[in-house]
Amino acid sequence: MMLYDFFLGPFVEFSFMRLALVGCFALALGCAPIGLFLVLRRMSLVGDAMSHAILPGAAIAFIAYGLSLTALSIGGLVAGLTVVLLSGLVTRLTQQKEDASFAAFYLLSLASGVLIVSKWGSNVDLMHILFGTVLAVDPPALLLVAGIATITLLGLALFYRPLVVESFDPEFLRVTSGGGALAHFVFLVLVVLNLVAGFQALGTLMAVGLMMLPATSARMWAQSLPALMAVAVGFAMLAGYLGLLISYHANLPSGPSIILVAGIGYLASLALGSHGGLLWRVLKFKHLEG
Repeated sequence: MMLYDFFLGPFVEFSFMRLALVGCFALALGCAPIGLFLVLRRMSLVGDAMSHAILPGAAIAFIAYGLSLTALSIGGLVAGLTVVLLSGLVTRLTQQKEDASFAAFYLLSLASGVLIVSKWGSNVDLMHILFGTVLAVDPPALLLVAGIATITLLGLALFYRPLVVESFDPEFLRVTSGGGALAHFVFLVLVVLNLVAGFQALGTLMAVGLMMLPATSARMWAQSLPALMAVAVGFAMLAGYLGLLISYHANLPSGPSIILVAGIGYLASLALGSHGGLLWRVLKFKHLEG
């Protein structure tokens, strides 16, 4: 009975815990595959940049309309897509690389968002936008997150082949089909959508953690792309479940607890992962020496 009370009791007894858990699972389904493609494209830091890029739009919406789900989502989406379009435009019209243009525009976005909240909001508002509160996820927010996860999975299914080819050989895709620009833009839109979904529960700073940490952990356990996706989603769901449990029993903030569990999973994968983990590498070297 004590095991039941510890592992299942909070979710059976409290509806807000059930909503938070389902929200984390929906985020895992959308964010983890997107994070995996970011890792494969060596764009991990772009995900972090985009998580900050939605801040000014969300800040303006928060100050104008308060905790309005529709306003926050539209504001974050508009800000994120603006950064994507401006970065792409600068990359194609100048000699600047995409990562540099993303870095420049995300810094402008981040500074603008913080200034907006500092001038017209409060420290409480800023903390809410940056770190979110997954335990406050309500049915409309859950529907939004689930809808974005559905759109993400459908988008990945429709553009799976060009996204995979572009991840490993973008020049080949441009030469053979010319669809590289469209696939890249669709992918960046999916990144922004999932960050907006994650922002509703985890805030702008925490959302990217659930996107990137499970994806980087999966690289240590699998090699084929379908297996990588499955492992990444599994890690993200486990982080959500264990993070919520820890936050409930230890009376800790839920968002950072979830990301901390995902980080511990990453460290464990580095040590024990069957594909490149430190333990297996040491055992392999000892075998060769013997």
